[in-house]
Amino acid sequence: MAVITAEQVKQLREKTGAGMMDCKRALEETNGNLEQAVEYLRKKGAATAAKRADKETNQGVVEAYIHAGGRIGSMVELNCETDFVAKTPDFKQLAHDIAMQIAAMSPEYISRDQIEKSTLDKELEIYKSQAMNEGNPATIAEKVAQGRLEKFYQETVLLEQSFIKDSGKTIKDLLDEATAKVGEKIFIRRFERYHLGENHS
Repeated sequence: MAVITAEQVKQLREKTGAGMMDCKRALEETNGNLEQAVEYLRKKGAATAAKRADKETNQGVVEAYIHAGGRIGSMVELNCETDFVAKTPDFKQLAHDIAMQIAAMSPEYISRDQIEKSTLDKELEIYKSQAMNEGNPATIAEKVAQGRLEKFYQETVLLEQSFIKDSGKTIKDLLDEATAKVGEKIFIRRFERYHLGENHS
């Protein structure tokens, strides 16, 4: 089976508007062939449905947060379904809290499905080696490595980080609560974090 790259998934998403996991599955099913993957998604109906879902959540705000001293800053695009919700103080506060979270906790991804398999494999390999070096037998080392991978998710994935204002909640919990409260889908589309002097790829 061909190795599917994040770039291929991105190209297919841009072409069809389908979700990340749907695109990945389509590329896997078609051995990485972009045109066949487009056809596969059309047959499945995922492309049209996802396009519609995207249109429904094209309202929201772009919120910026600059940490005291101006050395660290962040921007986040938080989406919802209606302009009415986007203009509410609660929604703006949520966007502000998430921007502050990004500045403070430096996440690398929004969700797990954005992490390339090669990155995860590499992390798992490191954790397994560490566990073996600590004197654990192979079966235990595997479990220890999986536990450390979960910790890696909690540190690098925005939705799984503990909220800086309430460690009993994750960012996903915050979004779920807001979604339940307003009755609209609320999600983080993208974010960027800046640290003075750092280069961005």
